[in-house]
Amino acid sequence: MNNEFTMRFALEKDIRVVLDLIKELSVYEKLEDQVVATEGLLKEWIFTKQKAEVILAELDGIPIGYALFFYNFSTFQGRSGIYLEDIYIRPENRGNGYGKALFKKVASLTVERKCGRMEWFVLDWNKPSIDFYLSMGAKPMDGWTIYRLEGETLDNAAK
Repeated sequence: MNNEFTMRFALEKDIRVVLDLIKELSVYEKLEDQVVATEGLLKEWIFTKQKAEVILAELDGIPIGYALFFYNFSTFQGRSGIYLEDIYIRPENRGNGYGKALFKKVASLTVERKCGRMEWFVLDWNKPSIDFYLSMGAKPMDGWTIYRLEGETLDNAAK
């Protein structure tokens, strides 16, 4: 093995790998009970409906992480931004700059696509990730609280 690190856009044939990495991330975030994604759902929403994109990080052709992102929109800026839903590097591959390279790849796509900003959420307890994002120049958004509707509450709100 020559430890060749590469990044590429995921293909439909990579769905199983993407789902496995999502499940690994959910374990790290202590949210594994919330994963309801299936290969079929990911195929439909990522590839058929093209609502998200995935970049796979590979070491010697073996997947070691991913970034999943999609467009959002800023009415104040009058243009799209990129929302980084997930960025994940397997624990045994951390500390080698792979996560930084993956993060920079999404940032460069944001710039290349002339988007106004790149945003993401981070769990309050996740100090390693918070420290990483701060080291990249990110700033937390003070004065904003995230609200969510899902499941039954979403169904009720839609009635």
